[in-house]
Amino acid sequence: MVGYSDSGKDARRFTAAWELYKAQEDVVAACNEFGIKVTLFHGRGGSIGRGGGPTYLAIQSQPPSSVMGTLRSTEQGAMVQAKFGLPQTAVRQLEIYTTAVLLATLRPPQPPRDPKWRHLMEEISGVSCAHYRRTVYEDPEFITYFQEATPQAELGFLNIGSRPAKRKPAGCISSLRAIPWVFAWTQTRLVLPAWLGVGAGLQDALDRGHGGELRAMYAEWPFFQSTLDLIEMVTAKADAPMAAHYEEMLVAREWRAVGGELRRELARTERCVLEVSGHSKLTAHNRSLRRLIESRLAYLNPINMLQVEVLRRLRRDDDNRRLRDALLITINGIAAGMRNTG
Repeated sequence: MVGYSDSGKDARRFTAAWELYKAQEDVVAACNEFGIKVTLFHGRGGSIGRGGGPTYLAIQSQPPSSVMGTLRSTEQGAMVQAKFGLPQTAVRQLEIYTTAVLLATLRPPQPPRDPKWRHLMEEISGVSCAHYRRTVYEDPEFITYFQEATPQAELGFLNIGSRPAKRKPAGCISSLRAIPWVFAWTQTRLVLPAWLGVGAGLQDALDRGHGGELRAMYAEWPFFQSTLDLIEMVTAKADAPMAAHYEEMLVAREWRAVGGELRRELARTERCVLEVSGHSKLTAHNRSLRRLIESRLAYLNPINMLQVEVLRRLRRDDDNRRLRDALLITINGIAAGMRNTG
């Protein structure tokens, strides 16, 4: 089984994706050496931070020979209803799976053309992971900001998961399960677990003169292209002003510098992704996605504003059942509007 959730929380989505790509290559090589047919089981969540994303794109970007006529994958949380809740939708999803598996088997995706690309990926991954861990695990102010700026603590009171939000009662990030970690940031529209660290890694490579190589990797290597496209999608869905509103209403002044730095990192990630992809603006290559995102804003923005006010009141009166019910409604509404949750 290829697991995405905790690896993404520990090392960030970009680094986790690259390490899992290499691990699958090693598994396939070992099985081929001994004549064993292997079926990899992809334990993906619905969110990008937990390995989620468009099914077809994910399958087509796997390492060569890792999809040999068979594939096993999980569908979790809200994505089960979204993808299989209606008969027509379920049939369409199975068609997507079947088509992608057939193509990946008959016409496997290309490996990196230039050996230097793998070395460059290692460097980007290293810088990205180091930046992510410095922010999330080494900054003593981050955990307090996270607890105040997001509804993470309140998620434990809601009937939306099969397991406790934390493995241990301690307040550190390492004790928190991957689902509430991602879900809480999705609610505030910052979607931090999917992109934090990517801007630092790409900026470092660009500053060292690797812009041309990065653009060639994006054009010719399906794995790198899909990884960058997913990051572009979540940064397009992110809303820095809305995240700043959560901060203004819920976070004590002494912790707000953390939020300002996170929003600057989001802006840097957007700039670097656009420079590598060559797109004029986020999701410029995918007009249907852009229209979907824009069409939901008229509903999402008011729900977010309501959630902030409900959270503010609930934290002063945490036994108020009506406020808890109202919070549950806003959480469901934001999750439905943002998609890629669970």
